[in-house]
Parts: sequence; structure tokens; C-alpha cells
Amino acid sequence: MAKEKTVFVCSECGYETPKWLGKCPACNQWNTFYEEKLTKQSGSKYEKKKEAVPMVLNKLEGKEVSRTSTGFSELDRVLGGGLVKGSLVLLGGEPGIGKSTLILQICDKIKGEGKVLYVSGEESAEQIKLRADRLGIHNEDILFLGETDIGLIEEVIVKENPKLVIIDSIQTMYSDEITSAPGSVSQVREITSRVMRVCKENAITTIIIGHVTKDGNIAGPRVLEHMVDTVLYLEGERYFSYRILRGVKNRFGSTNEIGMFEMQDKGMCEILNPSSILISEREETPPGSIIIATMEGTRPLMVEIQSLTSTSVFGIPKRTANGMDYNRLTLLIAVLEKKVGLNLGNQDVYINVVGGIRLNEPAIDLGVILAAASSYKNIPIPKGTVAIGEVGLTGEVRSVNLIEKRIKEAEKLGFTRCIIPESNKKLLKENYKLDIIGVSDIMDVMKKVNLK
Repeated sequence: MAKEKTVFVCSECGYETPKWLGKCPACNQWNTFYEEKLTKQSGSKYEKKKEAVPMVLNKLEGKEVSRTSTGFSELDRVLGGGLVKGSLVLLGGEPGIGKSTLILQICDKIKGEGKVLYVSGEESAEQIKLRADRLGIHNEDILFLGETDIGLIEEVIVKENPKLVIIDSIQTMYSDEITSAPGSVSQVREITSRVMRVCKENAITTIIIGHVTKDGNIAGPRVLEHMVDTVLYLEGERYFSYRILRGVKNRFGSTNEIGMFEMQDKGMCEILNPSSILISEREETPPGSIIIATMEGTRPLMVEIQSLTSTSVFGIPKRTANGMDYNRLTLLIAVLEKKVGLNLGNQDVYINVVGGIRLNEPAIDLGVILAAASSYKNIPIPKGTVAIGEVGLTGEVRSVNLIEKRIKEAEKLGFTRCIIPESNKKLLKENYKLDIIGVSDIMDVMKKVNLK
């Protein structure tokens, strides 16, 4: 007979304990325990277990990974070349960001590869049909199942044996073996485990859609992300049309790649040349604006950084960073005050990365410094200038990686000057059409762009 018990489960790591704890001993997070009622099936203690036999790793034959193109080159890049047969992909994002739209388009673009099973616990068949008609999807191999019971879903998966399975969303599915509500820690963990088992055994590629919390993380236990093969996040502002698909975990490819899309009336459209889009609406030479060359994985991006400085009406000046790390901005402002002598102690400083994307690499430091100084002095930076470089606390401009890819992208888009660290300039092996300016510190930079 089944024995019920109540346990407390950590929402971050899935750690279980018979009593409530303020701090999780496994992941050291506070106030993460939730009470769950579990039903544990008791088996015979005399049941014979399957024998485990280790194998010699060097004698195993490695199999080539079989991939299927999604029809989106941007998505294929993030996945490492396409969907891997039998893999489990977790796609997260805020409500209304376009997760279901993108997935439905993928179902259409793999037409001819086999059957696709779309399992939805949130929307009815009529709602999915209306969206499919709006997107112009007419794939006869798409099967729809409006069900939330994982037991019935498993039976349909085994019976139909589709090429691709979509679970929309994992938080709406439930198992009768667990008495807690759908979306709880125990349910999400159990559902993911059962989906992974049935799809791995039948070599079926599966995409799971997950909700995110207010912090931007996928709702449910952190162990959910450890169980799947690939974790993708669809990012972007709801009131902007651009979307960024970012891989944070990938067992079959790099996690440094991003894909860019634009939400249009006909669904998601991939952006093959993001640099030209991100700088297309820039004015000629506005003060406080500069173009920087950043890297997202193996792709160079030209992005505009804007700055605005104004006299503060409060005792403590305000610093606002949109699209970059706030602490990094305050650090760079301190360097400007100390090494260049700009009196920013009574100035509100605002930095904005145009396009709604977020930049984290240190190579944008030089662009932020120049944009803030240009706005403060109300002097525009010369037209056709690109800045690349990391700035240290002593004011030195340090070298960055993949400098030649960045320069080639700037040259392709018609820029005439590129400001780079002097240490990078010494190592350049090719000749470029644009003027390469090497700088060693920020005082040197200010002189060469006439901001001193």
C-alpha cells in the first residue's frame, strides 16, 4: 500500500528534508523550502536488482551526433548545428516574449522530417489553430494533444513515435503518483524525469517550454536545468520587436552563441546581419554617442552606446545603466574623474545600449568612457569611429580577444577609424582600409578624439 509522507523541498536544488529549514544545507539559499505531499511506492526488499557492469571508456565506439535543421540558421547556430536526435531542450522566457510562436514555426519548417507532436496544457486546439493560420503554417504532420496528465502523454508518444515532441509548458503537466499541485517542485522534477526517459529510450527530440520567475530564472527546481541537454533563454523587451535567443547550457555545442530575431506579424524573422540593424537609426555625429564592437560567441556585433550627463538636482548624483552592469559603470566614472579630471561628482550619468540587448564583456569599457566624456563636454566623437578596449583602474587600456574579427566587421560596415589598445595593434597581421589608432591609456584616447 502506498505510504504518504510530507517533506520539505528546496526550490533551487531539490534538496529534501523532513522538517522546514531556513537555509538549504545543499545550495546555501535562504527561504527556499516548500512543503510537498509525496506518495512513495513501496517495493519488495527481496526484489532482484539489475546488475551494473562498468565498461572501459577507451574501448567504446563514439557515434556521430545526428542533427536536424530547425529551418532557422540563427537557432541552428545557438544549438551548435541543429536539433540533436534524442536530446532534451528547455526553452525559457517571459510571458508574451514569443516562445510558443517560435516553436510553432519550427514545427512547420521541419516539414518532411517526420511527425511532430505538440502537447499543450495551456491553450486549446482552437487557439493553436488560430495562431498557426496567422503564421501561415500548413504542415500536415503536426499532431496536437491538449492534455496535462503525463501518463496519457507518455502513451501517445510511444504510440505515435514522432520525430519531435513539444511540451508547452512543463509547469502545467502533472503526475497522479504525486499529490502536490501542478507546477510544484516535485511535479516539475518528476514530469521532466519521465519525459526524458521516454524520449531517450525512443530517440525522440523533445523541446520543453518553461515559465520564468520575476528574477528571470526558469521556474521550478534548479535541478531541472541540470537534467536537460540544452537550456535556451528567449530575451528581449516586450515593447521592442527584437528578440535574442541565448544558450546558457549546451552539451552538444557552445554556450557563447546568440541568435537574433525580430517579432513581426508573420512570426519570428531571423536577423542575419544584426550590426546593420542595431546602428541603422543613428544620427550623423551626436554628442554622447559612439559605436563599439562587441563579441557574442563567434559573432562580432556593432552596437551603439549612448550617454547623457546633466547637473544633478539632488545631493547624490544618479547613475543609470541600461544594457550594462551598473557596478561597471560606477567604476568607469570613477576612473574618468581620477585620471582625466572630469568633474562628474555633481552630474547624473545615464548609459544606454541601443537595441534592447545587454552587454557584459569588458571590451565595451572604452566606448562607455568616450560616450560619457563626449556628453559631458558636448563635443561629438568624429564620424565613422569605432572604439574597442578594456579600461583598468589605473586608466590603462588593456587588450581584448578576437580583435581582428571586430575590425573586419567595422571595415565591412564602412567605418573609417578604429580605436584599439596599443598592445592589440602591435599584434595585427593584416592591413586594413580603415585607420587603426592604438592607445595605451584613457588620457591618450582623449587627445586623439579631441576630448581633452
